[in-house]
Order: sequence, then structure tokens, then C-alpha cells
Amino acid sequence: SARNRSASIRIPYVPNPKGRRIEVRFPDAGSNPYLAFAAMMMAGLDGIQNKIHPGEAMDKDLYDLEPEEAKKIPTVCHALDQALEALDKDRAFLKAGGVFTDDVINAYIDLKMADVTRMRMTTHPIEFDMYYSV
Repeated sequence: SARNRSASIRIPYVPNPKGRRIEVRFPDAGSNPYLAFAAMMMAGLDGIQNKIHPGEAMDKDLYDLEPEEAKKIPTVCHALDQALEALDKDRAFLKAGGVFTDDVINAYIDLKMADVTRMRMTTHPIEFDMYYSV
């Protein structure tokens, strides 16, 4: 969408074609920029090469949609373990041209799953407040 700042990806309207750009808004600020940019480039190339339609432009504020309409909008994963599972299932486009290898992808998944496991096994501060301050 050109004007929708709630979209994951948009191509903002600019009067001068030389100022045209793509904004990708979903990578986490804590991500490795080298891996993130390489993966986004590979995803874009895969979409172009395989003529994958990106979907129709949405000029509505996605945060204000009715629940029935919001269900029709594709979303990114809501948790790291979901993202890692999706990466494990759909990795072929990342390996095109040898940009990423199975070894690199597997090592990344293992590293980040260790983070998921650590978070799951750590007591959250709210739990202390709710249950241990009695």
C-alpha cells in the first residue's frame, strides 16, 4: 500500500520516480541485519521469479479492521518458535544460488530454539508479583 503505515510492506507514493522505494516494516530491530537483508532479498527474488502475487493493496488501517476482515489479511508469525518452524518448512528459496546453506539455516534454528527454551524455563517477573508476593 502506498499510504498505509500499518502494512508490513509498502511502496510509498512519491512524485519523483527516482525517489521510489520499498519499505519493509516487520524485521525486529534485534535481528542480524546481514541475515535479515539477505533473506528479504532472496524472498523478493523468489516472488519475482515465481510470479507470486503479493496480494491486493490495502489502504485501510489494519489496526482498525473488523475481526472478520482482519482474518483475511496474512500476518507474520507472532512468536519466535512459530517463525523458526516456518523457516524450517520453507527454506528452499534461501538456498538459491548458495546464499544460505542447510548447515547455516540449521545452526540458526538450533541457536534460536535455545533462546525459546530458555525463555520458556524462566519465571516471568509478573509471575513473581502474582504468586510469590502473597
